[in-house]
Amino acid sequence: MSSINAIVIITAGAVLLALDASSDRFPGIYNRQYTLGFIWDVLGSALHGLIFALSEMVFVKLLGRRSFHVVLEQQVMVSLFAFAFTTIGVVVNRDFQAMKSEASGFKHGVASYYMVLVWAAITFQLGVLGGTAVLFLTSTVLAGVLNAVRVPLTNIAAVILFHDPMSGFKILSLILTVWGFASYIFGHASVSKVS
Repeated sequence: MSSINAIVIITAGAVLLALDASSDRFPGIYNRQYTLGFIWDVLGSALHGLIFALSEMVFVKLLGRRSFHVVLEQQVMVSLFAFAFTTIGVVVNRDFQAMKSEASGFKHGVASYYMVLVWAAITFQLGVLGGTAVLFLTSTVLAGVLNAVRVPLTNIAAVILFHDPMSGFKILSLILTVWGFASYIFGHASVSKVS
């Protein structure tokens, strides 16, 4: 029951961030574009959750949680497929040319632009590795809860590091997320004590 409670509370925190979306809309973005972006974001999140569940199924049913090495091999294959799929999309859309113009117009210089891309890729892969470890060692639910907790924490980091404006929605979202995470941890600690 605590898992459902945590998921509902954390989802409410994420919905609050979505309600504050007007604060991060770029000028020139039409309502149709914004709605499509929201729909794609929700579909991407659903796909991410499906991948978590399918990965846990593969780990438990097919691999039998034999070793983390086998899990890493599976994750490398998923990452290679994602890399190929993304690269094809970037080539078809000619986004490599657009990256050059973005880099030249980047406020902190071309080198900083490429450093942002490289470090974003590295930290993303570390996050995938951590998520895979959580899936292997525990469950899809905990991996999803930890993933959801990251959303408001990222917004708080943006406030601190990039002086992003802090709104009441962000504060309330953070409070709800911490509450949901604490609910999940407390509920599972109580279940562990009983058993």
